[in-house]
Parts: sequence; C-alpha cells; structure tokens
Amino acid sequence: MTRQRAAVEKALADRAEFVSAQELHGAMGESGIHVGLTTVYRALQALERSGAADVVRDDVGERLYRYRRPETGHRHYLLCRRCRRHEPLDTDVVEDWVAAVVRSTGFADVEHTLELTGTCAECRTVGTTTARSALLPSWLDAESSG
Repeated sequence: MTRQRAAVEKALADRAEFVSAQELHGAMGESGIHVGLTTVYRALQALERSGAADVVRDDVGERLYRYRRPETGHRHYLLCRRCRRHEPLDTDVVEDWVAAVVRSTGFADVEHTLELTGTCAECRTVGTTTARSALLPSWLDAESSG
C-alpha cells in the first residue's frame, strides 16, 4: 500500500460518520495531508473491495464511505437523507437469505447491497431547515451553493 493510500485509510478510520470522497479529500487538505482527489477515490474503492469500508448512497446517489472496523464485520445501515445519521441494523435474516440463495443456486462470490434511507426523528421535528449543508464543512457548503 502506498503512503498516500495509507493516509486515506487513516483519515477515513479517524471519522465516525459516512463521508464522500470529496469531503474526505477536503478534510485531509485542511489538516495538511495533501493527496489528489483521484487517489482518494481509488483508495476508497480499494478499501471497499477489500471489505475495509462500508458504502451507502446518499439521496442523490453519491457513494459515502465509512471505515469498517475488523471487529464489526459486514454491516447494513439505516441512513438519514438529511443529516446522515446512521444506525447499524440487525440484518441476520437478510444474511441468512443470501446464504440460502447462494446454496440453492450454486453461485459463488455473491455480493449484495441493502440500502435503507429515510428521515430521522430529529430532522422530521426540525423540518426542512436542517439541511445537509448545515453539517458540511464551509469549503464544501460554498461549492454546493454556487
């Protein structure tokens, strides 16, 4: 693993929330770690392929990444479309179903995606005034508003 990819992995591991490649790239730059955006994308894709990152999509389809701690294993999440609050889900029934499908079909190397998104209770209470931009760093919010 290159030094830059290791820096991307560490930056992702240091965050508790799901983050886009652009957000991670910006945060790394703000903290003095300078890597190219393409490197960030490639490193995140490699982490996903290796099982070291969980991935969900936001309300516009952008991939969001979260470091997967070895002790937690494969997880599925319910993600708030407004604030990105996420809750891990007990999806044993889904995992059992996938295993049964694999056994009954003879397929190998089966991958699956389960994405559940909604609006959390806090965002529903606050209403539309709680926008995702309120939680984004100022450099990214400025880009999205103009």
